[in-house]
Amino acid sequence: MALRLAGVGTDDFVISTPMTCLATNEPILALGARPLWADVNPQTGEMDANSVYRILSTPNLDRGSIKAILCVHWGGYPCCLDTLNKVGYEFGIPVIEDAAQALGAIYQDGMIGFHSQYVCFSFQAIKYLTTVDGGAIAFRSNEQMERARLMRWYGLDRTKGSKMRCLQDPPEYGYKFHMNDVNAAIGLANLEHLQDLLDKAAYHARWYDNALGELKRVKIPERSSDRLSAYWLYDILTDDADGFIEYMAKNGIEASKVHGRNDKKTIFASSATDLPGVDEFDRRHVCIPVDHWLNDADIIHIIDTIRRFDNGSNNDSSC
Repeated sequence: MALRLAGVGTDDFVISTPMTCLATNEPILALGARPLWADVNPQTGEMDANSVYRILSTPNLDRGSIKAILCVHWGGYPCCLDTLNKVGYEFGIPVIEDAAQALGAIYQDGMIGFHSQYVCFSFQAIKYLTTVDGGAIAFRSNEQMERARLMRWYGLDRTKGSKMRCLQDPPEYGYKFHMNDVNAAIGLANLEHLQDLLDKAAYHARWYDNALGELKRVKIPERSSDRLSAYWLYDILTDDADGFIEYMAKNGIEASKVHGRNDKKTIFASSATDLPGVDEFDRRHVCIPVDHWLNDADIIHIIDTIRRFDNGSNNDSSC
């Protein structure tokens, strides 16, 4: 919906990142458009604003066919939104934030949801705030929000009474994207627990930061002081990602990359390009458990196991 509202259509392009869930980029294909892959910061996985600028500054590029910049807050860590929006403003292209993992994150002085023209949140089953499934869009334009209200239910205006809505003549086609009362009730019941869940994840992340900051084979990502992650994911970086995942599994700890880079999928084969930042991040990053359901003993076990891996120990001790 956000892509359509931004004007994306057949044969258009969207600057996006391949380091994300397929749910970010498949809607580009669904609209008959194609992604232009921007690189990422190899330390954080966030979209590299300089890469976006280089794409838009390419000589002889048909910039009129590029309709949106689609950034992803990887693991809940905010992208450099001021720079991305400055680039977008310079070239007249809106920024869409995929904030599926970033509800509760903070960028500079504001919560994620206040910085760009479109911000998409997920309330999927395992998110910190869940309505079982679904999500929401935040807008900076009331006009766009009102258009979206129509698009979410077949293009029909639900405020015009309940009798024979289907006799309306919709201005454009829409979807069945509306929330229902059951899902909304679940979301409202979960809302009161959101901050506690965010606080617990942040507490675990700070513990990791303090305990893992001086290791040799395992590094924690760089983070800027002007933003606070929602810590949906906690990444570590290592040159032996496969060995790390195997070692953690032998000690009863699940670690993974969570998402596979989209640009290597067959459906995106026509958009292949050179992405050294993505190459490095994808090769080195691994996500370790950080969620609210962990207790202090779990965190200590995870830290001790990572330290043993860092020291080259083969002494496994499953919990």
